Amino acid sequence: MTTKTRYFVIVSLLVLAVGLGTGLVAYYVGFPASAFANRGGPDELRLIPRDATVIAFANVREVMASELRQKIHRALPGQENGQRELQEQTGINLETDVDRVVACLHPERDGVGMPAGGMVLARGRFDETKIEALMREHGAQVEAYKGKRLIADNSIDLQTGKASLALAFVEPGLVALGSTTLIRSAIDLHQGGENPQTDLQSVTGNDELISLVRSLDRTGNAWAVGRFDALASQARLPQNVASQLPAITWFSVGAHVNGGIRGVIRAETRDNEAAGNLRDVVRGFMALAKLQASSKPELQTMMQSLELGGAGKTVALSFAVPAEVFDVIGAIANKAMKPLGH
Repeated sequence: MTTKTRYFVIVSLLVLAVGLGTGLVAYYVGFPASAFANRGGPDELRLIPRDATVIAFANVREVMASELRQKIHRALPGQENGQRELQEQTGINLETDVDRVVACLHPERDGVGMPAGGMVLARGRFDETKIEALMREHGAQVEAYKGKRLIADNSIDLQTGKASLALAFVEPGLVALGSTTLIRSAIDLHQGGENPQTDLQSVTGNDELISLVRSLDRTGNAWAVGRFDALASQARLPQNVASQLPAITWFSVGAHVNGGIRGVIRAETRDNEAAGNLRDVVRGFMALAKLQASSKPELQTMMQSLELGGAGKTVALSFAVPAEVFDVIGAIANKAMKPLGH
């Protein structure tokens, strides 16, 4: 494998991690296409700060009902442990309570007291009293913030070692779960207010990002868009790896989940030359992948579905993953999970 091919694999893993993250949100939470507003994208975008690094969407109701989800459920039943744990901790049943989600990642902003964090906005049917009582039983505390009840679990810290995870019902049927700072920002934006300290504005005013959202509007039941350069910088990659990454600025991943997964990955590069270099790397990767899949019939259909496209500064790679691939993955995973000696 050439150096260029190795670094493309690294880039692919970073981008696909976002796409798979969207799929996990879809698997664990939920979303219908009717949530899209006329301006492009789900209405919940108005509650996300303008400088979000990544935004992801999933139509979980469709995903939950898909043939693929049922196949994964049968092959890997243990993967729902996280879903069951969330219900035990918060009282939210993701199978029945949630219709859709929008998730975001937010960059660290030096000097304004806003650390890096994430937030999930889920719309559905929730028993607010039951959820608050159950979270109190697990040590959560409730505080009032601009007329909303913010439930903070001081025992949980995902990044800094301090209390940072909170839940709030922004409006009936809409719950926000994530870093305390972002939850407060969502409440501010819901009330139409701005925070002078953080120059708070909604992402709906970010024309570049919203144009990417519109390009994915109604094309699938899961997607993610964002700034690749910001995402790569937050990943804190080794310098020798970071310096070799292609000059990608924006990326988008759109997918439709049913019997399998079909979708497209797009990358917006710094200039036409960078796009040409990236296409060369992708072609090499595709040739290598197809060669290695030639002896594996279950992978040949997926490899043959790869199609390189795009023009100018845009590079696009479409794909289709048939259900048979997940049969193989399930078999491998179940074999790996079997106790030694069995």
